[in-house]
Amino acid sequence: MHILLTGGTGLIGSHLVPLLLQRGWQVSVVTRDVAAARSRLGEAVNLWSGLDQQRDLNDVDAVINLAGEPIADKRWTEQQKRLLCESRWQITERLATLINASTTPPSVLISGSATGFYGDTGDLVLTEDDPGHDEFTHQLCAHWEKLAQAAESEQTRVCLLRTGVILAKEGGALSKMKLPFRMGVGGPIGSGKQYMSWIHLDDMLSAILWLLDSPELRGPFNMVAPYAVRNEQFAATLGEAMHRPAFMRTPAAAIKLIMGESAILVLGGQHVLPRRLEESGFTFRWYRLEEALEDVL
Repeated sequence: MHILLTGGTGLIGSHLVPLLLQRGWQVSVVTRDVAAARSRLGEAVNLWSGLDQQRDLNDVDAVINLAGEPIADKRWTEQQKRLLCESRWQITERLATLINASTTPPSVLISGSATGFYGDTGDLVLTEDDPGHDEFTHQLCAHWEKLAQAAESEQTRVCLLRTGVILAKEGGALSKMKLPFRMGVGGPIGSGKQYMSWIHLDDMLSAILWLLDSPELRGPFNMVAPYAVRNEQFAATLGEAMHRPAFMRTPAAAIKLIMGESAILVLGGQHVLPRRLEESGFTFRWYRLEEALEDVL
């Protein structure tokens, strides 16, 4: 198989590439920085500097679209919001156009999204059938998904990855969460009552391969472990796993002062269930937060 991957140097992509290569598949990665991608991904990967010169994707069997500017790295100015949207929307629209222009198109487009699709929904328990709350993260993800779904046809199925907080040994949200705990000032954020829907990186990768291997699957999938936790439970569990105190609560006002509008990413939350993944027969390895954190730490 020939797999075309965007976002190949990110947290998910850089760990997914070796798994695809282990299967003996040809992997091509779209990247803006060929030299950096070569250094990170090795010589076995084909590197494309862009999609502008492609007229179709006739020689590609599957597309995995993970590209996008990190959503929590900077304050949400209007300029940053545009960058967050355009970095996802433009490449997704281009991929759908190329797939539709193909006479023998890829059999599947697996395209990124996030649990931010649902917005800040409090204690509501959410599955893939639930609509999102109309706010910035929902607007970003809903249009992102719509652009990807334009590639859907009898020949090409589209799977959407509504991804939660990824727990990984290096990188991702956890790398930022660990610092205050190391300094002995870790603890809940705001009220601590907001839900965190998380997933171990290993399960994230396995689920993507599951979707690749299951030709009957299409549509949105919540990429989260079956048991979401409240922020205060996450903080307590992280403190225990790091053998550090977890009682220093960060006031919501301080988070809003630092992060501005993007504070909703940590002060809000979603209680999301991976219903469609479990119904498809996928088995999670990491169910319990305690065990997942012990592994990645």
